[in-house]
Amino acid sequence: MPLWIPITIAAAFLQNLRSSLQRQLKGRMGSTGATFARFGFGFPFAVLYLLALHRIGGLAMPAPNPAFLLAVTVGGVAQVLATFLLVYLFAFRNFMVGTAYSKTEPVQAAIFGLILLGETVTWLAFAAILAGAFGVALISVAGRGDVKIGKALFSREAGIGILSGALFGVSAVCFRGASLSLDDGGVLIRAATTLVFATGIQTLVMLAWMLLRDPLELAAVARAWRPALLVGLVGVTGSAGWFTAMTLEKVAYVRALGQIELVFTFASSVFWFREKIARLELVGCLVIAASLITLLGAAS
Repeated sequence: MPLWIPITIAAAFLQNLRSSLQRQLKGRMGSTGATFARFGFGFPFAVLYLLALHRIGGLAMPAPNPAFLLAVTVGGVAQVLATFLLVYLFAFRNFMVGTAYSKTEPVQAAIFGLILLGETVTWLAFAAILAGAFGVALISVAGRGDVKIGKALFSREAGIGILSGALFGVSAVCFRGASLSLDDGGVLIRAATTLVFATGIQTLVMLAWMLLRDPLELAAVARAWRPALLVGLVGVTGSAGWFTAMTLEKVAYVRALGQIELVFTFASSVFWFREKIARLELVGCLVIAASLITLLGAAS
């Protein structure tokens, strides 16, 4: 089994856990604070991880270059905006569907990967990615009564989710591009270097924004530092997995396999948040599962 597959599955599980923890923060702070917790409290752990690889693992530190700095900056800012929109979605619908709306990302990542990096995917893999997106669409319209699918997909929540997915797709492609632009070091150290620069930029951007526009939110984050620290740790651990997997394999494949997160989200919704799951949501999860099996066959 290629190494990127178990790494991606582990990263998806951690991402689901981080989203669950972020949702709990929403009761103690706003969307901006919950978004900052992921990056600001994760940055120190990212630095420790990089130092451990360098000092304990003996891996040479790669030297950043202009292409790297540009890609990691664009990716970092795009991810901040995408995460903010995803957290903001929690105010509109339940946890399951709020996460599902952003999962059009793999399709968009395949397009952005082609445009920005010139990376192509097989027709079978792209069909599997589209099937996964269809499964997401089923989940997104489940439980909405007699609302038509077209109307649901073009609702305000759907628009926010699709934009979030687009920004996540851009950020993922930029992070892969940044990691591949580094000339020295193996996969782990290049991915870790990209992670440190990305989270550092994200922390500075969000910190400056809150200091200027929302100091009360920053105070709320400081009061909730214990759960926020856990969000940061889980978030950066998952990000380390994503960055490593995306250094090893094309973004479209990694992010498409990452849709297995919805299976974890499904379990979280039922067993953790005690939310009721509609039959259509279950069908959507099964469609996603079938698309993932097809994707793995196409990517192998």
